[in-house]
Amino acid sequence: MASGVRMRSAVGRLPALSVPTAPSLDSAFEFQSAAAAPSAARLCPEIDFLRGQFPDGVLAGAAQRAFAIGVSADRVLIAAGTIGEEAYLRTLAGSLGVAFDALDGVPRAQCPIDDNRLIEAAAAGMLPLRVGGELYLVVAPRGVAVRKIIALIGGRPELARRIRFTSSERLTAFVFRHGSRALAERATNELAMRRPDLSAAPPRWRGNTVWLAAAACAALAALALAPLQAEFAAQIALSGLFLAWLGLRLAGAFIVWPAPAPETGLRNDELPVYTIISALYREAASVDGLLAAIEALDYPRENLDVKIAVEADDVDTQAAIAARESRLPIEVITVPAGGPRTKPKALNVALPFARGSFTVVYDAEDRPEPGQLRSALQAFSAAGDDLGCVQACLCIDNTADSWLARFFTAEYAGQFDVFLPGIAAFGLPLPLGGSSNHFRTATLRQIGAWDPYNVTEDADLGMRLARLGYRTGVIDSTTYEKAPARFTPWLRQRTRWFKGWLQTWIVHMRSPRRLARDLGLRGFLAFQLVVGGNVLAALVHPLFLASLIYGLLADEPMWAGGGGAVATLAGLYGMTLTIGYATSAFLGWFGLARRGLSSTAWVLLLTPVHWLILSLAAWRALGQLIVAPYRWEKTEHGLARSSRRAQRLTLALLQLERLLWGLKEKGEIPALSTEPTYISAARPRTPRAAA
Repeated sequence: MASGVRMRSAVGRLPALSVPTAPSLDSAFEFQSAAAAPSAARLCPEIDFLRGQFPDGVLAGAAQRAFAIGVSADRVLIAAGTIGEEAYLRTLAGSLGVAFDALDGVPRAQCPIDDNRLIEAAAAGMLPLRVGGELYLVVAPRGVAVRKIIALIGGRPELARRIRFTSSERLTAFVFRHGSRALAERATNELAMRRPDLSAAPPRWRGNTVWLAAAACAALAALALAPLQAEFAAQIALSGLFLAWLGLRLAGAFIVWPAPAPETGLRNDELPVYTIISALYREAASVDGLLAAIEALDYPRENLDVKIAVEADDVDTQAAIAARESRLPIEVITVPAGGPRTKPKALNVALPFARGSFTVVYDAEDRPEPGQLRSALQAFSAAGDDLGCVQACLCIDNTADSWLARFFTAEYAGQFDVFLPGIAAFGLPLPLGGSSNHFRTATLRQIGAWDPYNVTEDADLGMRLARLGYRTGVIDSTTYEKAPARFTPWLRQRTRWFKGWLQTWIVHMRSPRRLARDLGLRGFLAFQLVVGGNVLAALVHPLFLASLIYGLLADEPMWAGGGGAVATLAGLYGMTLTIGYATSAFLGWFGLARRGLSSTAWVLLLTPVHWLILSLAAWRALGQLIVAPYRWEKTEHGLARSSRRAQRLTLALLQLERLLWGLKEKGEIPALSTEPTYISAARPRTPRAAA
């Protein structure tokens, strides 16, 4: 795909376009009858010129839907797949006497703007071209732009020769053809150029050297002058930090979720364009499920702007997207080579093309609840402009796959249903989850988007939002994910997470004084516990455990010798580990109880084992931070063997089919014309002898 982008046109058809009295697939409203339509297509000049090319009922249905959801009628026809965008624009151009420019073979020199403006042109839908000494405006219309252009040319017909139409696909392909290098550079280095103090780009130790060296010198001096006392003090301090980290996590359990904000009455015709970005790499097996989940969202398809960012050499995923017929127009963005190959870089490549006022990120395995976009908009509309992001709850769906998946379920329940709502209620900086982050698009661009050099870009972005004066909230909407069920994929994923948290801590601690000023004292301490404490707890856990075991067996602590320190340290280690295990298990149990998954809580008995493998991942991450700081260890998806959501859906279908079959047997409904295999499987069998 040399052009860098491909538009997957929707192939579904809205029943209401051919039968105006039928309800919309979005089920948010119902069409009026064709007779009640407000002059139907005549009030929509953007489709009036199509009379005679489509049945009147199709145009009337499109007009009704356009009025109901506040978009132009051409977007209804294109989103439904009734007509392709390019075919529509070519026909419109012919009716207005305007040229259609395919942009094939147009040299870069004819576009009199720099590369940065060229990239922004794709999102704006307008591109200036100078041909033969004259300046033309090539337009890929957005929103109600077609209606405005028709009115403009109607009032000033001479403008028709200065305007040219093109499709979004062709405009974006032109940008990629001539600006892919600039796009890759921008996606990779924009944050490092704008705010080098907030980027993990090389040099990695920028700004940390002085205070880290001072701390190391002080520690060495203390060890040289009073080794036993220094070691004892260090162990007391580590235990204190460990317990403080546990205390902050536990505090979330005592926070009651705030009542939902009063409904603001957002009507369908007030819903903004919402951009959905997914970055896929070697995810061919997950394409169908992801697109099905996006299609199931309760949001007008005309207001969805779906971007799928795929690496240039990932031909399998590209082929899977191309082979799947979608009910939505989907834009495939090819990520140019260059720079680190990370998810945040791919997201940065797609962001300039986002047309929505709001943007959400979904991963390949995500299955968001249908009403999630509306829940996010409700949260944004009820808050001030300082709310830059809302995080949906993540929940593991393949719990039954293994004990690791069960423990993952408990972890996520404790994190997203207990801990994050708690610290959000406290007004503390929120480490975002890896997906289902909803942003104001303007805010996301303003803060520099994602750091392509940070392998846990979500946690970093949450901290950067807080430092730049934005709040992050949590919404009571769930996205279901699949967890790694085998140890090796789990270890790679956790290593990447720990390495990213280390990167985040190092970046934001380049200037501790400035960090404290940006976050305030409470936020600064929370950052140390949430980001730094998360890694520190995993790193020191095996040291505490080894010291405790050694002290119990040898009657002497491992790291300090003799005296009354023996009993003190042994007791401290034992208390710290006991409280740590108990707190972690309690949060997991509490989260599972809130999810109605208490039957899974037995896996929390394996908390000590889980902590040990977490420590392995943390120490592995520390080593990778030194030798391969930007290596992205990919998590494989599409390997899950079980799904609670699928089981619930199957049971619901079986119950429905049994009900329908029973009504049919009683003669209360007409005979079914066809009988799916799962109906006959669910129907009670007649004994062979009786038959």
